[in-house]
Amino acid sequence: MSTRKNLPKLDPTDPEVFMNRRRFVRNLGLGAAGCAVGGAMTIKYGSWAFGQSGRVKAGDALKPPFARPEVFPAKRNPAFSAKELSVTPRTVAATHNNFYEFLPGEGGPVYKYVGNFVVEPWKVEVSGLCEKPMTFDLDDLFKFEHEERVYHFRCVETWSMNVPWSGFPLKKLLEKVEPKSEAKYVRFVSANRPNQMPGIEKADYYEWPYFEALRMDEAMNDLTLIATGIYGKPLLKQHGSPVRIVCPWKYGYKNPKSIVKIELVESKPRTFWTATSPSEYGFLSNVNPNIPHPRWSQAQEYALGNRRKRNPTKIFNGYGEFVAKLYPDEPTTPLAIAPNPPR
Repeated sequence: MSTRKNLPKLDPTDPEVFMNRRRFVRNLGLGAAGCAVGGAMTIKYGSWAFGQSGRVKAGDALKPPFARPEVFPAKRNPAFSAKELSVTPRTVAATHNNFYEFLPGEGGPVYKYVGNFVVEPWKVEVSGLCEKPMTFDLDDLFKFEHEERVYHFRCVETWSMNVPWSGFPLKKLLEKVEPKSEAKYVRFVSANRPNQMPGIEKADYYEWPYFEALRMDEAMNDLTLIATGIYGKPLLKQHGSPVRIVCPWKYGYKNPKSIVKIELVESKPRTFWTATSPSEYGFLSNVNPNIPHPRWSQAQEYALGNRRKRNPTKIFNGYGEFVAKLYPDEPTTPLAIAPNPPR
């Protein structure tokens, strides 16, 4: 699919570092995917107390976990230019994240607690219904031609940001393994390291490791990225280092972080949040102002760092030009309540 320049335009994000936002998640099993923690003292954050090791100092919030000067910064794709989206300040994007393996139950300053998470070396196994199953290490992934794209990112909790991701279309990796015709879905599995990811142990009621999935046509869409970098540098740990998925027309929890396995399957797989709270999270999970969450509206969003100003939510997060034809049944007028069972 070709890319064009007709992308959503948004107001600039306020540069204030946004740290103290209202908790959307107050009950077990509610929320969106992913946040990161670790530390050397017991702290309390929301309702959680952690005995921590490897706590990261504030000055290290933007320190990449490794260097790849031959890859970063990648060349910007002009179809996804900063002229089209006002980039969120790097510090703002790096100091509020969701990554439940580190901080279960809410988003927050994940960067403080990722010190013990080891992201190099790293391997991603690709298997299932394909002719050439492969395992890719970081050097293999960095051999793919990288580019930078500024995407609008929308969390189900109604916050948003505009960030420059570096990576390459997922379809290029899938083409390497030659999917079989029976493969209808692509399943992703994140790292499961309780000794490095304290949220896993603290939230043992969740079904770890984190797992997500896309339909094959979604995975092969040119917008869907294997992301290895952000802001012209390797991915920070709180952003899902060293490799994650970015699917910009879906809510953030559909963008699994720190992935270690990709599996091509025939039947629709279970996903983490549909398994955890099936009445609240559907498989498709497209950004859509017409489909409210059972507990809040999705009609508006706010930019990290500027919560006072609300902007209308765009269907498919503004990327309908590229993906609307994939969803002929997507609601285009407001629903009174979220569909149940979920789509």
